[in-house]
Amino acid sequence: MSETVERHEFGAEVGRLLDLVVHALYSDREIFLRELVANAADATDRRRFEALTNEALALPSDARVLIAPDKAARTLTISDSGIGMSKEDLAQNLGTIARSGTRAFSQALGEAKGGEGEDLRPSLIGQFGVGFYSAFMVADRVTVTSRRAGGEETWTWASDGKGSYTLEPASREQAGTDIVLHLKEDADEYLESYRLDHVVRKWADNIAVPIAIRDAEGKEEAANRGTALWRKPKSEITEEQYKEFYRTVSHGFDEPWATLHWRAEGALEFTGLLFVPSMKPFMPVEDDRRSKVRLHVRRMFITDEAELLPNWLRFVHGVVDTDDLPLNVSREMLQSTPTLQKIRRAVTTRVINELSNRSKNTDKADDYQKFFENFGSVLKEGIYEDFERRAEIAPLLRFRSSTEGGWTSLPDYVSRMKPEQEAIYYLVADDVEALKNSAQLEGFRARGVEVLLLSDHVDAFWPEQLSKFEDKPLRSVTQGSADLAKLKPEGEAAEDAPALDRLVAALKLALEPDVSDVRVTDRLVDSAVVLAASGMGPDLQMQRLLRRAGRGFGGSAPILEINPRHALIRSLNDRAEAGEDLKAEAGTLLDLARVQDGDTPRDPVAFARAVAAALAGTVAKPAESA
Repeated sequence: MSETVERHEFGAEVGRLLDLVVHALYSDREIFLRELVANAADATDRRRFEALTNEALALPSDARVLIAPDKAARTLTISDSGIGMSKEDLAQNLGTIARSGTRAFSQALGEAKGGEGEDLRPSLIGQFGVGFYSAFMVADRVTVTSRRAGGEETWTWASDGKGSYTLEPASREQAGTDIVLHLKEDADEYLESYRLDHVVRKWADNIAVPIAIRDAEGKEEAANRGTALWRKPKSEITEEQYKEFYRTVSHGFDEPWATLHWRAEGALEFTGLLFVPSMKPFMPVEDDRRSKVRLHVRRMFITDEAELLPNWLRFVHGVVDTDDLPLNVSREMLQSTPTLQKIRRAVTTRVINELSNRSKNTDKADDYQKFFENFGSVLKEGIYEDFERRAEIAPLLRFRSSTEGGWTSLPDYVSRMKPEQEAIYYLVADDVEALKNSAQLEGFRARGVEVLLLSDHVDAFWPEQLSKFEDKPLRSVTQGSADLAKLKPEGEAAEDAPALDRLVAALKLALEPDVSDVRVTDRLVDSAVVLAASGMGPDLQMQRLLRRAGRGFGGSAPILEINPRHALIRSLNDRAEAGEDLKAEAGTLLDLARVQDGDTPRDPVAFARAVAAALAGTVAKPAESA
């Protein structure tokens, strides 16, 4: 070893750190390039800032971050014309984790934030220290050659990351730093220009310092756009620029239905640029239920898995950028960061407020309806999942109803309720058209009571969680506990009904244990029978979903309600009075009620035979009379 080469042991904490960085700190191996580019851009920004008071430190006109792979030598070099490091800087910044050039510089700026020099402060990205060691994820040896701006000496720091490093004199014509990574055998992908370009565009596209990649022929290509659109004032951004950026982050081809661009200032500072799509994505939003809003720190992309918005707002795309988080924190560590929790709450509130304002704009009701048709089913999940925000989400929902031609909201429904009406009634099924013709609605229509028609897959779950709205309970019409006695029916439903004691008793006996009860109802007009859920437990639609999922239902069997004014029921009552056996007819009645509610007969073959026999009887009668 040359006498000019100095060997030093890492600080004891650095050995532990290296193992942590390589095996635990970062989830994505490619992040090493983000960290090194961030440090290089940071050093460039720092030199630019110091040159404001020392012209001798002025940046060269072609200042940039250059990434140069060399397949023959199996090296990857990241070069910059930034502030550079002296021998002491190299030892302190790279040899002892407790010291960080960027951190020390940030602290030197002190509390100047918001002060007279605010516009002159560089946007510091990396904390040179932890991020640098990520290089050892892909390299088995790293050399750093650096010359401090304003200084004459150049030194090279070198290490294999196994406990020690060396320092020796070197040469470099201009101030700045070259980091050379001697790549491991399994890191060949980072010798390919196209792969490097992809990583830079993904993780560092919006760094203000130009980034270039040199290919095998020596040609340099720009790798970043260099402008963080969200950091620009809204007055300087055109609609076309917003649309272009929206399509970049959403991978969609539509235009944004809503654009939210704001800067939060105060105890917590961040910038948000979010978009609500105007079309459903090609891939259903149910496929991945996590929010993919991108988290940036000082313009540097950190992750799109920070879950900045709750699952029920996962259709929102965009970017949130903050200076209040460290750049070199992993996704796993982010989840427990108090600052990120505050950002999540603030961003969620901002989106809810935007949706609320648009939902209240009566001049653009059709526009909001289109949004809800696209993403209403996802929004409803918030009622089920987000106890804290249910009251805010509920007014945003829209529904078809039994009386309104279009869509209605819960506030509008409540405003139309009859004075004696006690609850908000709803009916759940798989199809809106089937809901409109459901026998369950007959008694409510006869009384002029509006019923909300729910047909999304999530509608079987959320009403029970919401429980009530504006002190009005939500009640499924199938639960059989709907108190319609105070609401007088009109027309045929208002006529006195005959007693059916013998028929009710016969049906109960024949249908046990498939029904928990048989009773006469005044909530039917045209249909002979209808099913109702028992007063306790889930409604009929939820019971069907549980059965389809193979989970069964351990509660009470449904109740069969019969219409005493229907010709079929009166005929069966006469036969019951005459003492006839009605077991077969009872089974057909129950299966008929199941089919009406979108369920299947207990025995489809037997039901088909019963219907065929009934039809044959109606056809034979005219022939016999002839």
